[in-house]
Amino acid sequence: MAETGKSLWEILVPAHSNEGLEFSLEHHRAWDDKVRNISGGLTILRTAKGQWIDPPGGLFYDKMIPVRVYCDEAEIDEIIKFTLSHYDQKAVMAYQVSSYVKLVHRDDV
Repeated sequence: MAETGKSLWEILVPAHSNEGLEFSLEHHRAWDDKVRNISGGLTILRTAKGQWIDPPGGLFYDKMIPVRVYCDEAEIDEIIKFTLSHYDQKAVMAYQVSSYVKLVHRDDV
């Protein structure tokens, strides 16, 4: 069953830099490795189109990569912090998808 304190989270990872340059596959894989080390795994979804307005009122269009991670709140905070730095972002969004998660290992059945 689910581990106490863990939830399913989704974090939006940018596909491009603030200057519009596409991040390399190696750059994304380095992020994947770090997140895997923090949480034990991740699920990378198809890219999505994002739009957001920064505090001064500028409109940004961005391709985002939704990534789901099963972890506790301290771990998602660490992942957010790393994502801000690794992708040099002004903001990163993550949200809890569900706190009711069933994780069943074959040996448990």
